[in-house]
Amino acid sequence: MSQFVAFRATLVKKRFEELHVKRRVPIFRQTFGFRYVLGSQYGMKNDAHTLQNARRSLWAAVLVGVGVMAALDEIVFHQLLQWHHFFDFSTPAFGILSDGLLHAFELLAVVVGVSLLLDLSQRGWLCVAWAKAGFFLGMGSFQLFDGIINHKILRLHQIRYGVDPLMYDLTWNAFAIGFLLIGFWLLRRARSGSRR
Repeated sequence: MSQFVAFRATLVKKRFEELHVKRRVPIFRQTFGFRYVLGSQYGMKNDAHTLQNARRSLWAAVLVGVGVMAALDEIVFHQLLQWHHFFDFSTPAFGILSDGLLHAFELLAVVVGVSLLLDLSQRGWLCVAWAKAGFFLGMGSFQLFDGIINHKILRLHQIRYGVDPLMYDLTWNAFAIGFLLIGFWLLRRARSGSRR
């Protein structure tokens, strides 16, 4: 048994040294299954590679945020409450088809975004602070795009029919702005943390 433990420890040490040399990530920490770069306090202040990984983490999480917000919209407002379809000005069958296409888009966004985040994590390159910011920026971006472009400019659908939509639209866009503000605040914190 002790030979197995010693062998396993040797493998772990060898793998750590490979990561250290090949990827030039001096220190990483295991947290909830994700390894992430600790940042500039360990000599990575001007490392372009670290900034590139931060941006990759941000954009991968933006995809996840867009997909999650689209899923919440589709599940709650299209299926459970049945207030509207993605495209309401045709037959009910086409409305259901448009909801299916929206569902395919949201699923693709979540799968691609999570795959990119897992890849960054496996390589030890995931910047969690930037990913958190990207998630909220993605949620807010989808919500605001849906509220302004889909609801008002293209008029693909309204939030709810048979009532005055003003309060619904204001609430919808207020949530979008709230998500964006949280995302920009988290992004500012992530940027300031990487400059230290």
